[in-house]
Amino acid sequence: MGSVQLQEFVAGLVGGIASVVAGHPLDTVKTRLQAGQGYGNTLKCVLTVYRNESVAGFFKGMSFPLASIGIYSSMVFGVYSNTLRFLSQLHHGDAAAAPALTDMTVASLVAGVLSVGIGTPVELVKIRLQMQTQPYTKESVKLKSTVPGSPVYRGPIHCFRTILQKEGIAGVYRGNVAMLLRDVPGYYAYFIPYAMFCDWITPDGSTSPNPSSIWVAGGVAGAVSWAVCTPMDVVKSRLQADGVYLNQYKGTLDCILQSYQNEGVKVFFRGLMVNTVRGFPSSAAMFLGYELSLKAMKRCQTETNP
Repeated sequence: MGSVQLQEFVAGLVGGIASVVAGHPLDTVKTRLQAGQGYGNTLKCVLTVYRNESVAGFFKGMSFPLASIGIYSSMVFGVYSNTLRFLSQLHHGDAAAAPALTDMTVASLVAGVLSVGIGTPVELVKIRLQMQTQPYTKESVKLKSTVPGSPVYRGPIHCFRTILQKEGIAGVYRGNVAMLLRDVPGYYAYFIPYAMFCDWITPDGSTSPNPSSIWVAGGVAGAVSWAVCTPMDVVKSRLQADGVYLNQYKGTLDCILQSYQNEGVKVFFRGLMVNTVRGFPSSAAMFLGYELSLKAMKRCQTETNP
């Protein structure tokens, strides 16, 4: 059982890296729509980023998530899977037994809560870099460091170090409450639709879903999950982008109230389309990377230890 636990953490790492590569360009568009100004709708945002920053603009801030979200996903998938096995062993006397809906619910909630510890700093650095629309130079920082879009950070390490020096540990975990309110229901709407849709589209007699079933089920789960958590994702993005040039919000509740007073309820659905569209390939790649690498490791283990 111990080796299986390790395999699932490694599989989560593979899935996380695959999801970043597949979803980061649209994630940049989503962040600009939610926390930036003057981008209008999704198409206008895409054209503006491309016109002003070329293709490279869509991949800003990707190096840090590429390295860190693999670890983050490893933890999420590993915790979820191990919690499911623990609950199955507790309730059915067999860790490999098919989990009940209540077991999947509890495992999703546990994964969502624990994910915030790693995920908040990762999201913070990513968003700060995505909101930096001009290249970094020492001269530009001295001249216009408080102008929105002006360069403040050289890269992910410099960004993290600067936040830690200027804002402390509290700054590193800025937006953690909003992220908790996003991820707890978000993972519930992620893992459960995936399991249910996988069962539904897997042909009778098959012991496990094929790659196409995993791709579709993972994509649908991602779209559903992002549709559910977009309102709190808007709040989280605004809180984490805040502090680069101005300090507008005092906390999660203040951000919700100010956003509603200034822009109405529609502001909480900003980026909904791009979130759901991005959620499909990103989550499809996540689950496909996870499931295929897990199968490969288990097959290799079986061949090594028949």
